[in-house]
Amino acid sequence: MATIAFEEADLHTGLMEPDGLYEVVDGRIVEKPMGAYEVWWAGVIATVLGPFVKSNRLGRVVQEMMFDLRPRFDRERRPDVAFVSYERWPRDRRVTPTRSWAVIPDLAVEVVSPTNTAVDVADKVEEYFEVGVRQVWVIYPVQMKVYVYASTTSVRILTPADEIDGGEILPGFRLPLGDLFNEADPPA
Repeated sequence: MATIAFEEADLHTGLMEPDGLYEVVDGRIVEKPMGAYEVWWAGVIATVLGPFVKSNRLGRVVQEMMFDLRPRFDRERRPDVAFVSYERWPRDRRVTPTRSWAVIPDLAVEVVSPTNTAVDVADKVEEYFEVGVRQVWVIYPVQMKVYVYASTTSVRILTPADEIDGGEILPGFRLPLGDLFNEADPPA
């Protein structure tokens, strides 16, 4: 990921914010480059989760929303897809008109792209759990695998032969990964 130095004061004014996706790490803007394939995957996941969450009145599914992880970390992270339950952000409470949402999602989903390093992914998983995210899905679309983290030390690796379920976070949610991965052939 490319890091661009901006002062934190500049970030709050909105005058120097870059176009495109970025995160804020220790007061610095870090670009979040994603290819069309990974963006498409995030859209597919949001499209699958959104109607289920809405019809079951569980909360909100968002795509590329930036979340404020302070005060635990001086970070504003942007998972590719996230689920925030009504328990964490009540249904009748509007999402605030700020750069980042000051709530911790129940579920964070990251779609791994060629620009992600193993260290980047591991750091995000660690941070998510330290601030209170309850589950993290890391999707490797080219390898056709989904890593489902229940904690930093408990992970299930799923393949197209498996089914992902929502567990306690998304009760009743089930998605056969074969259907998901068959919808999109990996790039050559």
